[in-house]
Amino acid sequence: MGKKTLSVALLTTAMLTVAGCSGGGSPNADETAAAPVNPDGVSGDITVLTNRTDLVQDGTMKKYAEDFNKTYPKVKVKFEALTDYEGEVKIRMNTEDYGDVLLIPAVVAKGDYPKFFAPLGDTASMKDTYRFTDKTDVGGKTYGIATFGTANGFAYNKALWKKAGITDWPTTAQQFLDDLKAVKEKTGATPYYTNFKDGWPLSSPWTNSIGSVSCDSQASDKLAEMDKPWGEGTELNALDGLLHDIVHEKLSEKDPATTNWESSKTLLAKGEVGSMMLGSWAINQMRDAAEKAGKNPDDIGFMPVPAQQGGKFCATLVSDYQQAVNIHSDHKSAARAWIDWFTEKSGYATKEGAVSALKAEAMPTTLKGYVDNDVKMVERSEAKTAEVNAIDNASEIGLAKPDYRQKLIDIARGAVDGSREDYFDELNKRWSEARQTAGS
Repeated sequence: MGKKTLSVALLTTAMLTVAGCSGGGSPNADETAAAPVNPDGVSGDITVLTNRTDLVQDGTMKKYAEDFNKTYPKVKVKFEALTDYEGEVKIRMNTEDYGDVLLIPAVVAKGDYPKFFAPLGDTASMKDTYRFTDKTDVGGKTYGIATFGTANGFAYNKALWKKAGITDWPTTAQQFLDDLKAVKEKTGATPYYTNFKDGWPLSSPWTNSIGSVSCDSQASDKLAEMDKPWGEGTELNALDGLLHDIVHEKLSEKDPATTNWESSKTLLAKGEVGSMMLGSWAINQMRDAAEKAGKNPDDIGFMPVPAQQGGKFCATLVSDYQQAVNIHSDHKSAARAWIDWFTEKSGYATKEGAVSALKAEAMPTTLKGYVDNDVKMVERSEAKTAEVNAIDNASEIGLAKPDYRQKLIDIARGAVDGSREDYFDELNKRWSEARQTAGS
């Protein structure tokens, strides 16, 4: 599984309006894609759009469809795997032809969901069953159900850290930096890997961790009300400050311009790299890389952001892509049947080592370390995502893009002039001015 299979919890703060999207026609916006009561009464051919090209190519999705047909024999499921999922679906949404079931593209503004997707039900009744319903709640209706959720933290090589004499998770940023120094001095490994060149590891994993430091589920929403999100004591000051200091203290790779995501998994698995900020979806990928390299997959660990509240670590829990029903679909009942079955019966989230959208499901084994150490899971609120996005777009900072953190790294390593403090002041100024123009 490569970068293209990451979804993005990744792009939760990148929603833009789909330019020129008309939604094609005037469908009945009140027609709910309700959960089927009787499987025998559900029929039709449906097309499911997916970003998981790997699972379509290796036959995994076909197997899911075969299992689905044991319950819904009258529904024929066809998959369309799109390599550039966001780009291709954005274009197709100018027509009515964008599948029957699709993952909601990040480029669709939240307020526009009713134009493109059939409501799945009232949020008030769905939120007791599903996590992340506020992410697609518009006007009291839910328009998408998460494929799964992901917790945030640092993937790390436990054996390497133990070799450096470290057995406990660091509880402060300074302790984390000291531990990285120990890894460098005692093992010769690269303590931290930025994945600078691929870019996305500098966007979503770090931005999705907003709330981990303060243990506040509203932390991301509060950006809409802040003039200085990078000021002292803020989430972004702590997170971006840590990234800056890692690089400034020469605890990351020597040449960020030559990093490679696929090879980084093997580097961490072999103990040549100590840690990387990622979502918990990456744990299984790292363990697979360890097996292929002849290493022990159990050496791959996952630790929370080095901060505590009341003596406890916290980790944000964010939604991955959300499954939705095309409002133009002629087979809404069949489409909804697929979404419900895929969420509740397929075992997909468990296989991916991810957090199920079903609240009744326990945490996955990949997060056993979090469960055993009583890490508090903070389900991030998305109530003000639209407002935050509007400010972010107006500021041209790009919380869900790698550019501003790439510049932060360049400042930290001396490739461009500037200081951490001056850069944070600049970001605060741009954000504050954007709040005025965005109407906040």
